[in-house]
Amino acid sequence: MIPLLQGTRIIEVGAVVLGPYAGQLLADLGAEVIKVEPLEGDIARDAHPQGAGGGALFVNNNRNKHMLAIDLKAPEGRAALARLIGTADVLLHNMRVDAAKRLGLGFEAVAKINPRIVHCAAIGFGQRGPYRDRPAFDDIIQAASGIAGLGTAIGGDPRFVPMILADKVAALHAVYGILAALVGRANGREGPIKVEVPMFEALTAFLLNEHLAGATFDGDGAVGYPRILSANRRPFRTIDGWIAVLPYTDRQWRAFLAEVGRDDVAEQDWFRDPRQRPAHIDELYALVAENLSARTTSEWMTALAARDIPCSEVPDFKALLGDPHLSEVGFFDVPETYPKGIVRTIPQPVLFEGIEPQHDIAPRALGADSRAILRGSGLDDAEINALIDRGVVAA
Repeated sequence: MIPLLQGTRIIEVGAVVLGPYAGQLLADLGAEVIKVEPLEGDIARDAHPQGAGGGALFVNNNRNKHMLAIDLKAPEGRAALARLIGTADVLLHNMRVDAAKRLGLGFEAVAKINPRIVHCAAIGFGQRGPYRDRPAFDDIIQAASGIAGLGTAIGGDPRFVPMILADKVAALHAVYGILAALVGRANGREGPIKVEVPMFEALTAFLLNEHLAGATFDGDGAVGYPRILSANRRPFRTIDGWIAVLPYTDRQWRAFLAEVGRDDVAEQDWFRDPRQRPAHIDELYALVAENLSARTTSEWMTALAARDIPCSEVPDFKALLGDPHLSEVGFFDVPETYPKGIVRTIPQPVLFEGIEPQHDIAPRALGADSRAILRGSGLDDAEINALIDRGVVAA
């Protein structure tokens, strides 16, 4: 944990990945993040595989948080949360807009409670468009944004990127949106600030950054960045495995051609003209592929490194866990504060010099901090006990 956002209270009403991942990143930066869960808990707590602290998906998205379990369908629960909102700097949720409004978590309702609040809604589709009410999950957003259809651009079938991509990309957008709003408020901006982070728009922007291409300048211009869409842009087979190689600059291409004895290609007119070379990228990648199969991965890594040509082995998940670089930097190290049974964690990857880090706190049990959180919002012990006795709060 990096104590940069200390003194900032963030209420996260999030579930699964989008809200929790954004909340964890902010908690990693030192914010006081209060995770609000229903009495049955975030469904990620029960996700397979299970271990110390619950499901791995929950453990990897909910460290450094304070846990409040409360029934927001009950009027008393909504009233208690309203008290808490009055003490907060940020409310973050990844609920559908109508559901948030029913629970009193819409922007207008929250702004009445706390006129200095930063309200961040991480949702499926922007509320100004016709898709506003559609349900959204990662697969749906990958399809709608064009990510799943990328395979068709290289002659294949549509398919999903095998990771929870849309949630995590949108979470990063939510984090910078919240931070920007907090800076604006610190610089004197008054009143509540509404931050809307639609997954569809976020992932579409993420995709089209390079692929808008010719359509940037011409209404009928060609979309798609040619080098990226080459069918031969892929990891290549060696004698005993796979390797990724990317000669990118003129010097790197000439160095690779010299390594494989194809200096003749470097003398072609189209190669020497940087404006013509992109049209021949498939030929160049095919040349890479046919030569890499002649040596082992280790031999290629040594030869390419000697010529300063970008390259990498292609590890599977298991090999990545033993990567020597990640091991050396302590990437998977488990803090002393974690319970036995958790043997690896995923760190905050951004490093800050000159700031003494603090130990991360493992994800806590459902409702572990309910009493302390409600007491801090102004409720007394009798009021808190009454909420617990009526089954509105779990502690």
